[in-house]
Amino acid sequence: MTQAKSPPSGKTKARSAKSTPKPRKAGPSVDNPGKVLKRSRYNKAETFAIFQRFHADNPEPEGELDYINAYTLLVAVVLSAQATDVGVNRATKHLFQIADTPEKMVALGEERVREEIRTIGLFKTKARNVMLLSEQLIRDHGGEVPEDREALEKLPGVGRKTANVVLNIFFGHPTIAVDTHLFRLGNRIGIAPGKTPLDVEKAMEKAVPKEFALHAHHWLILHGRYICKARKPECKRCVIYDLCKSPEKEHFDAIPDIAVRTRAQVEKEANS
Repeated sequence: MTQAKSPPSGKTKARSAKSTPKPRKAGPSVDNPGKVLKRSRYNKAETFAIFQRFHADNPEPEGELDYINAYTLLVAVVLSAQATDVGVNRATKHLFQIADTPEKMVALGEERVREEIRTIGLFKTKARNVMLLSEQLIRDHGGEVPEDREALEKLPGVGRKTANVVLNIFFGHPTIAVDTHLFRLGNRIGIAPGKTPLDVEKAMEKAVPKEFALHAHHWLILHGRYICKARKPECKRCVIYDLCKSPEKEHFDAIPDIAVRTRAQVEKEANS
């Protein structure tokens, strides 16, 4: 009779389990901020140095949504919720050619707007909000986009983040628009930690030096979108690598070239 094979020992099981690589954790998100620091990891001088680097690398950062005027910017930002800027630009390219004012948008009608933006997520709800906010702009503001956060937030589909984007990009206010990228950076880097987007916004307003306040949210959003990504930060492409105190930072034998070059540029500008 064939002898039954004995089950694998506990040691073997433990060894095989140990050899299985653990999946990398996603960065902090609005829905799951994780453990939040009580204060920034950086003092004033360190924070200033971080924004010096961002400025040296990209002196005039711009948002990536296409727009013609304050109204089309407002519509584009409303449409960008849970959608990519590239996708929104594709959907609004023709829409803004035929409707670049609230009056033209209302005349176009909700069904036509829905057809124009059907390639982006939640297009039915967004088309409805675009019509409602356009009607409200005509009724309450003479068809003009108000330069006021409270008035903007009263418009359908417009929250604090959307209002801050419009105030910053079009009206030049030093507002901080906290999207998922900026929220992640505030907590991951530890420059402006907070449990909610509003917490991060308020912490960022205190942390950012006045000289850099206007462009701060652009630098951070672009950094989070293209460099300090949620699942795998690309630390070799980071201009603030040697200044970053994130425990998630990848460690190299030498500071990445881009950080060295940007640091040299900051020093050159300071001495000129």
